[in-house]
Amino acid sequence: MRRMVNEAGRSEEFEIDSAGLINYHEGEQADERMRRHAARHGYNITHRSRPIRTEDFRRFDWIVGMDDGNIDRLRQLSPDLETDKKIRRITEFFMEKVADHVPDPYYGGEQGFEEVIELLEDACRGIIRTWPSIIQKEKNC
Repeated sequence: MRRMVNEAGRSEEFEIDSAGLINYHEGEQADERMRRHAARHGYNITHRSRPIRTEDFRRFDWIVGMDDGNIDRLRQLSPDLETDKKIRRITEFFMEKVADHVPDPYYGGEQGFEEVIELLEDACRGIIRTWPSIIQKEKNC
């Protein structure tokens, strides 16, 4: 996402971070297979895993989940109804892809990692294309 935002010349409009729903891999780099496939697409993943925190719900305009399980868990972690409104499903932003979730590639072999990158690229293009107009609509409601 950061690379796409930078290429669009819109880095001042976005603050981007990544967090997980469990702390099992806290402090670790992304799976080596994901880093390898991401590099083939021109991405350098250096982020270290961290669990989502309560302050994330207040700090960010959106908290984006990859599947129904993620969304359900995010709603459990959301500190209040106001921040609960910030939870979004990544599939809302697909421009070309058709899927009801982004699968966990961990058990899907090498092709699973390629599929996830392609889905996320499509969703990121959608986020960039709809921002900030969608935020303005939400704040005016």
